[in-house]
Amino acid sequence: MEWLKNLNAAIAYIEDNLDKELSYEEAARAACCSPCYFQRIFSYVSGMTLSEYIRRRKMTQAAFELQQTDSKIIDIALKYGYSSPTSFNRAFQKVHGLPPTAARASGSRLNVYPSLQFKVKMTGAQAMAYSIVKKPPLHIVGIRVPMTEDREKNLKLVPAFWKAAWQGNRLLYLCALSAQEPGQILGISVYKNPREIYYYIGIPADTPAPPGMYEYEIPASSWAVFENDGSFKETVQRTFRRFPTEWLPFSGYTHAGLPDVEVYPFADAKAVQGRSQVWIAIRKEGH
Repeated sequence: MEWLKNLNAAIAYIEDNLDKELSYEEAARAACCSPCYFQRIFSYVSGMTLSEYIRRRKMTQAAFELQQTDSKIIDIALKYGYSSPTSFNRAFQKVHGLPPTAARASGSRLNVYPSLQFKVKMTGAQAMAYSIVKKPPLHIVGIRVPMTEDREKNLKLVPAFWKAAWQGNRLLYLCALSAQEPGQILGISVYKNPREIYYYIGIPADTPAPPGMYEYEIPASSWAVFENDGSFKETVQRTFRRFPTEWLPFSGYTHAGLPDVEVYPFADAKAVQGRSQVWIAIRKEGH
């Protein structure tokens, strides 16, 4: 249950800093994982992005202060990290559906978003087929596209990247370079820092990247390997959603902080379903 405990520690950090300088890196540190992985898992578990959750919590508190105090709107805006009345007004309206000036009127209808609390989810109706596999360092050669910290944008960006890669015949070229695992191609999310987040489409190779391509090495690790059959998009995303709440809390493992790997059969641009895998690097709790 250490993983759920860590998630709740991150929420506690956020709650303590809603009216202070709030760092995604510090929240991720409280969750004992990388900022990229924390934001990704947060969105899978909660159904919203981390930035949206923080905005909702700040605007919930701001609404209470508008109703219960005589503080100036600009002072409340500055307290919750908004440097201008315009940006504060935009955020407030997005959450409450009315401007801050209307919040003090009698009968105003406002929304409250309570603090999240992560708990064990009672499941068991659907099995998760998996195996624990130790893998040596994995040298990847491929193409990549920059991502952002906004998961919703990435969910649109990555499919478009795959489509463009097929249309440009770059995937056919990659398959010819593969040194192992013939017939498979990998999708890899790599977070270096907030300004360097990439999604790679690549293959295992024992040669340097050719011109116009990139290489990346994933260290040796133990991996939880999940098997999927069906729609690539639906089954892979479902595995990522279920992993932190249905598998990890009971496993005795924690996330190892390495990039997650999606494994697809090398078919063609029109293939949207089949057998795929998700590799998630793990380590024993307490190690």
